[in-house]
Amino acid sequence: MWYRAKPPLPMCRNSSAPTVRWSRRNWLRACSTCRKTCSSDNACFLLLGTGERYNCISPRKIYVAYSVRRIFIRNTEYAIYRIGFWFMAHTEPSNNIILELRNITQRFGGVVALDNVSFDLQRGEIHSIVGENGAGKSTLIKILSGVHTQYEGEMHFHGSPVRFHSPADAKAKGIGTIYQELSIVPSLSVAENLFLGRQPVNKLGIVNWRQMYREAKTYLAELGVQLDVKRPMGSYALGEQQMVEVARVLFSGADVIILDEPTSALSPPEAERLFEFMARLKAQNKTMIFITHFLEDVMRVSDRITVLKNGQHVTTVPKSEASKSFLIQQMIGGEAETLMASYTIQSDAHAADSHGEVVFETNRLSKSRQFSGVNLSVRAGEVLGVYGFMGAGKTALANCLFGYEQPDAGEIKLQGKPVRIKSSTVARKMGIAYVPNDRKLSIFPGKEVYKNITITYLDRILGQILSKPKEVQVAEEKIKQVGVYPPDPMIDIAHLSGGNQQKAILAKWLVKTPQVLILNEPTRGMDVGAKDDVLQLVRQFKQQGMAIVLISSEPEIVLGNSDRIV
Repeated sequence: MWYRAKPPLPMCRNSSAPTVRWSRRNWLRACSTCRKTCSSDNACFLLLGTGERYNCISPRKIYVAYSVRRIFIRNTEYAIYRIGFWFMAHTEPSNNIILELRNITQRFGGVVALDNVSFDLQRGEIHSIVGENGAGKSTLIKILSGVHTQYEGEMHFHGSPVRFHSPADAKAKGIGTIYQELSIVPSLSVAENLFLGRQPVNKLGIVNWRQMYREAKTYLAELGVQLDVKRPMGSYALGEQQMVEVARVLFSGADVIILDEPTSALSPPEAERLFEFMARLKAQNKTMIFITHFLEDVMRVSDRITVLKNGQHVTTVPKSEASKSFLIQQMIGGEAETLMASYTIQSDAHAADSHGEVVFETNRLSKSRQFSGVNLSVRAGEVLGVYGFMGAGKTALANCLFGYEQPDAGEIKLQGKPVRIKSSTVARKMGIAYVPNDRKLSIFPGKEVYKNITITYLDRILGQILSKPKEVQVAEEKIKQVGVYPPDPMIDIAHLSGGNQQKAILAKWLVKTPQVLILNEPTRGMDVGAKDDVLQLVRQFKQQGMAIVLISSEPEIVLGNSDRIV
């Protein structure tokens, strides 16, 4: 090996003085005295580290000899690495466990979210986790991703005990999580989102845009994603945005990818592209944990399936030994036919319903690049279904109906009179309630459940003087009415499952019964049991005479629970 440290100064045969000049490459040095006496192409060289002196030989020969030796060493090291990698890949047992949880218990006050749960993940597999809302899926994922750090039990990653202290720690160790709500920046380009927080820079600290675009294009191509990396991320469909986010997690060096409800915001074609992408990643030996409430998706992509119920591990089975009805029975403990009632078309029940006068209607309502010429009318005691894929303009329509956005043309009528809904405050005063598709927009994480329920009509409940006991009393009544679990008004709403958060959101609009209830994707990200609970509430609201607009991208939800469909 060539030493870079300076050895003792050599003595030139043509000079008694150890006059030495370092060459531009510090792996050798030339005698400046001898250089003057030798020909211009030759000099006296000392092969550093060996003490052997070469007199009057060509520097090019020394450089070539060094280059050959350096290339040989590097290639040998690379060959040893590749041989070792092949040996590991072909000699490890088939049940190669990359991640393992042993007897995990997580408590939030007096609530046990996970009770002695064990789980293992094998290298190169897609492992699905299913269960009712409140079964413990979210808690398990937050432990794996470093959000929850105070738990009982052990976690082993790559065979070694580990405990993550933060999400950044989990990411640095090789676990990347992609949540239901994407964390992209729509105004930035695809490449900027891919390199977010770690853009390549030059010596002056300036972003090297050419390198970033080149590497982004190359990396996405390796994953089979063909996108214009210079286009803004917001110009692409949700499915393509999700693929970029998966690529970003992989690009950060993640060994395990956690996908939390990835298809809940996707249309069927977009979901199909995501499944194809997951298949390509699996072919590259990537390891994934797949969390979803769509059992059809579970049966489509999984290698193994784990079922959780009430914070406990029920079973883990290969996909070949599972079926949709089996999973429902394991999740809820009832007969699949009974639990699927919310998915059937109740035509007889709809035919028997009697509806009142038209309460809410639109006439040729339009918004640029979102929707145009929308005519709706909903009567008291009626459920009007609005169906369409994600990105079809349903959310923009709902936002206009509640005053979050303003339409460009058309009119809205309430009780037969034209109205202008300038803001959500105006809509609330008119008796219009809205449950958005994104639960983050309707809750205050870090605050108790009772505060989230009473906040909408706090002035009508308490007047000018705040009274915590009165707030808690009102919240307890609504919690009982909608069936929030656990029924504790003092618990942080962020600790509730997604389905129970949705029930709490519905509860806040029941403090004062609205005339019109707009539900945008009310069952998004919910299991079969939680969906049925929410839809039972919708039917109760209908019987109370509310005019309900039910917006969903799930055809079975719209077909099974609507009187008319747009």
